[in-house]
Amino acid sequence: MSLKPKRVDFQKTWNLLEETVKGVITLSNVPRATWNERFSDVYSLCVAYPEPLADQLYNKTKKFLDNHVFQLLMTVYAQGESGLLQAYHRAWTQYSQGINYLHCLYLYLNQQHIKKQKLSEAELIYGMSSTMNADYQEQMEIGELGLDIWKKRMIVPLKKQLVSQLLESIHADRVGEAEKASTEVICGVIQSFVRVGEYKLVGQLDMYQEMFETPFLEASAEFYTRQALQLRQQSDITHYMERVTSQLIQEELRAHKFLHASSVPKVKQCCEEEMIATHVAWLHAEAESMIENERRRDLSLLYPLLRPIPNGLTPLVQKLTQHITQQGLQAIESLQGENVHTQFVESILHVHHKYSELIKDVFKADQAFVTALDKACSAVVNHRPVPRQPARAPELLARYCDSLLKKSAKAASEVEVEEKLGRCITVFKYVDDKDVFQKFYARMLAKRLIHQQSQSMDAEESMIDRLKQACGYEFTNKLHRMFTDMSVSADLNAKFAASLREGDSEHQLGIGFVVYVLQAGAWPLGMPPASGPFHICQQLEKSIRAFEAFYHAQFSGRKLTWLHHLCQGEVKFNYLKKPYLVTVQTYQMALLLLFEHCNSIQCREAATSLRLTHEQLVKHAASLVDCKILKKSSEGELLEDTVLTLNFDYSNKRTKFRITGALQRDVPHENHDTEATHRSVDDDRKLYLQAAIVRIMKSRRALRHNQLVQEVLSQSKVTFAPSIGMIKKCIETLIDKQYIERTPNNADEYLYVA
Repeated sequence: MSLKPKRVDFQKTWNLLEETVKGVITLSNVPRATWNERFSDVYSLCVAYPEPLADQLYNKTKKFLDNHVFQLLMTVYAQGESGLLQAYHRAWTQYSQGINYLHCLYLYLNQQHIKKQKLSEAELIYGMSSTMNADYQEQMEIGELGLDIWKKRMIVPLKKQLVSQLLESIHADRVGEAEKASTEVICGVIQSFVRVGEYKLVGQLDMYQEMFETPFLEASAEFYTRQALQLRQQSDITHYMERVTSQLIQEELRAHKFLHASSVPKVKQCCEEEMIATHVAWLHAEAESMIENERRRDLSLLYPLLRPIPNGLTPLVQKLTQHITQQGLQAIESLQGENVHTQFVESILHVHHKYSELIKDVFKADQAFVTALDKACSAVVNHRPVPRQPARAPELLARYCDSLLKKSAKAASEVEVEEKLGRCITVFKYVDDKDVFQKFYARMLAKRLIHQQSQSMDAEESMIDRLKQACGYEFTNKLHRMFTDMSVSADLNAKFAASLREGDSEHQLGIGFVVYVLQAGAWPLGMPPASGPFHICQQLEKSIRAFEAFYHAQFSGRKLTWLHHLCQGEVKFNYLKKPYLVTVQTYQMALLLLFEHCNSIQCREAATSLRLTHEQLVKHAASLVDCKILKKSSEGELLEDTVLTLNFDYSNKRTKFRITGALQRDVPHENHDTEATHRSVDDDRKLYLQAAIVRIMKSRRALRHNQLVQEVLSQSKVTFAPSIGMIKKCIETLIDKQYIERTPNNADEYLYVA
């Protein structure tokens, strides 16, 4: 075949081409040779000499397709109402496939003639070129032309009947009746509404949405409105939610089966709107009872129904927050006994674990409900039975940690202790006044370290690491320094012992002597009694002087303050039938050593010898009398004239024991030092807030009152939540100290004073 343009008899060529076009569009058998010849004819017409005949070919083909589709329309009409969908589907199936083949036959016309004349997407959007004729009508490629003719000549005339029968068929599928048309027919007809617009650059689904989707959604809304009202009248809330859940699933599957993918979320939303959103007030009212009675199954049905509804979960979250708060407060309101701290922490953990599991199982760990749990637990942990009194949680949590870390006859295994300490952090994160916890924890840690009562140093360090992860290094800085001091003290004692061994024999102490050198700024230790210097017993004086000489030789300029009220020693009783090794506090030891050269002594003489007040002597002697190591000359309280005598008949099943009464009386117990701790915390907070205000003002130079308060709150929220009143007082203090000043003519703004 020659590709050179030549003269062509259009009518003769079209007559041949028309027969082939008819065979192609009706899916008749067209031999390959005939196909190739007609393909060449299309080319010849498009490049004909002297003028191309492409436009005539296009118009003839368009007229042929018009007639062909009209004949198909008559055929469909002839099938009557009952066979309309099936007849339409058969005609569409044949025609859509035939038009694809015809598009290929007219490839040259499409590529070289029609495409070159097509408007670009930019011209469609911004308007046709001003140079074009106003009467210009764009030609379509043959495949597009065939679809456009089908839309105008077939779909538009049948629109009402097609949509009506489609809606009836889908409704029949909804209610479980026998379908009037098969799934294949329904899908094919609906798909034809989409296919006829696919060639468009914009608005491809316009016809499908306008002609079918909108009526379908309206019919669906009516159906589900009736369905919801019927269900509410005939069933309870549980059955209603089960049916709605089932209906939503079925409707989504039905939408996937019949409709275009873009319609699936719209159908689902329509169903949710009519069956859930319209009745959301009723569902919220029922939810209150579900939460109060913790009906997990009902809540697990309700949650997925309310989740897609705007603000549908908000009342549920609020009610759950209130319920958890109420349950938590009930769990801790009637705690009593010596182990209140254990009951408190374990009650909080039980409530947290219980509702964590509920949120995980029922609400699929939805962040809104997790936040509700956090909010409720925070309210419980920081609850103040007496409004103006501080919350007890920081102290109780510190005592609970102390009970886990302290040596005890009923000590748990290391694995169990680690697990419980890890769970403590859960409660700790909810504590607002973390600085109060830190103060109590530091005091209890100090006692454990000084008196060697820690069950495991690894567990101690592990707990501090957990606190550091939760609040940062600054929060645990002093705790780390306490551990460092203990380690440095061990090295110092080793060096002291070595220096004694290297010295003369007269420098040997003759007793075991261990000293802890602790930094005053890191350890929360009380100062010695203010009644005057305690007269250390002669047996210890030599050791103390030797250590002071050694220490000052090692470190010049440092001052040592002996805290005898925190010291303890081991005394061996050799005067009884069998020897006993007793651990006592320093004041008790000094009192016992007075009996080395006598068997009895008057309280007045003992107090004078030890340089103690009578009240202090009574406090330490009472525990020795109570445990029957000493006897008193008269009944009742110890008076200045009361004579203390060694009890030579004393016996004990244990040969090694500790007398703890004096220690507990000397060092304020948790129940007695709570107020002092809170006063100390308040003082620390004022200093912290003042430093934060100065830091902020130094960087910002000028700041309005509300902005300054907000920045201070932001910086301090990690460790505590200061009151606005406290911040205002700190601002006034700094103004008095001339760190900041009010802006002239504006009392609401502050300036930093450089």
